[in-house]
Amino acid sequence: MVHLTVDLIAKSRKHFKKKRGLSFPEYLKTLTHLHFSNKNIEDIGDLSMCTNLTVLYLYDNNITYIGNLSFASNLMHLYMQNNSITHIDNLHNLQNLSKLYLGGNRIAVVEGLEQLHQLKELHVENQRLTPGEKLLFDPRTLDSLAESLCVLNINNNNIDDIRDLAVLKELQHFSAADNKLCSIEELEDVFSHWPQLFLMDLSGNPVCKKPKYRDRLITVCTSLEALDGREINDLTREFLINWKASREAKKKKNNKHDVWITAASFTYGMFLQHILK
Repeated sequence: MVHLTVDLIAKSRKHFKKKRGLSFPEYLKTLTHLHFSNKNIEDIGDLSMCTNLTVLYLYDNNITYIGNLSFASNLMHLYMQNNSITHIDNLHNLQNLSKLYLGGNRIAVVEGLEQLHQLKELHVENQRLTPGEKLLFDPRTLDSLAESLCVLNINNNNIDDIRDLAVLKELQHFSAADNKLCSIEELEDVFSHWPQLFLMDLSGNPVCKKPKYRDRLITVCTSLEALDGREINDLTREFLINWKASREAKKKKNNKHDVWITAASFTYGMFLQHILK
């Protein structure tokens, strides 16, 4: 079993070269970036001497539990994708965390992020879930991220409903490819709450096969610059927005005409009843 500890850092040739001229405890205090990806690490030990750590790379390991990071109040980026983590735990002290990478784990519920008010990017794609299971979101976590989260990646997680995500009004980049989204009306409603969205990927969802799918979403997301990897030019956007406005105006006019016809028919019917008495 491999533990990530200061002893493992001391044995690292990369770090050994850098610590010349400093005592090892002094060197640990200067560390800002720690690279231990793909090292068969199974858990995180005591790294509390690394008080200035800002970036931690632990992807492609065998970690099952997030622990012993409460010391890392300066941590800004945490890379823990492709491990075997089942729960998002023990991150409440990471007040400066802005990017969190947890893709390729075994997480069933996005939770435990209520204290991370600086979080701007959350990557939870490709969770290894049991058959029939889908990734869920704790409403408390979503509410706490509403004012900060700009990038969300939830690709390939069997998701069929994103209405709970509407609260994330600061989103600029949303990726939900290869899920099970099928209601274009639901998407239109959610995206109407995201005025700053400029990049979106929904490729591989059933909704992509719906008539006018691309046109309808472009008219709702007026800031969108690319959809499913295809750029949206200003001319196309302007044409579609004008087309939608014209169609809605015509529909409104027809509704008023129908109301007038109905009222006139009613009045004429009452008149006939009066003269026939």
